[in-house]
Amino acid sequence: MPAINLWSSPRNISTAFMYSFAQRSDTAVFDEPLYAHYLKHTTSEAQHPATAEVLASQNNNGEQVVNELILQPQNKPISLFKQMTHHLIHLDWSFMQHTLNVLLIRNPRAIISSFTKVIPNPTIDDVGIAKQVKLMHYLQEHDVLQAIVDTTDLLQNPEGMLIRLCQKLDIPFYKEMLSWEAGPRPEDGVWAPYWYSNVHASTGFAPYQPKKYPLEGANEELAQACQPFYDQLYNYALHP
Repeated sequence: MPAINLWSSPRNISTAFMYSFAQRSDTAVFDEPLYAHYLKHTTSEAQHPATAEVLASQNNNGEQVVNELILQPQNKPISLFKQMTHHLIHLDWSFMQHTLNVLLIRNPRAIISSFTKVIPNPTIDDVGIAKQVKLMHYLQEHDVLQAIVDTTDLLQNPEGMLIRLCQKLDIPFYKEMLSWEAGPRPEDGVWAPYWYSNVHASTGFAPYQPKKYPLEGANEELAQACQPFYDQLYNYALHP
């Protein structure tokens, strides 16, 4: 069974998604294995918390991570790698032709509203939605995009969406994927204390609650710049 890469925007429900797949007895999960590579090579001015700890905790060489981890068999039949799309810098993308690939998308206003609580003044590269469109086209071109999942759709109907996604991945769906024990998991990256408080308090996908995300100034401009990219992605999104 090839590896599954979940290519997410930041401040999405990607960690909950990872926890969901961790409930499967046939699946090993891995938390953002390219984060240290990204921090080593990025030119973004965003100040990530625990940068030194992340760099010390992971292999900083992305090509080695790909060849020695992502493309290698694991101790379980299925492996899921939770990835951030913006971590794809200074890397040959061709490894994705040997994996299954899922894009996890979210309304940019929601992303930016949450992101700025940890990292102020993000750019379009930090948010990653524009790169998700570029990645979508690449994966479609090589016929290795299994699905695009929108966070709102997943929260509104977790079971229906996971059933459809598992069909696309050609793996069985298990009801165990719908819930987990509260608290951290051993697979969490060292950055978890800064980002994962909500998911650590959860025991399943949180019920969807419509919200307004008021933004101001540069953040409002960023949301407007990201919206057309999000709309393109959503046009191809999976539905239950």
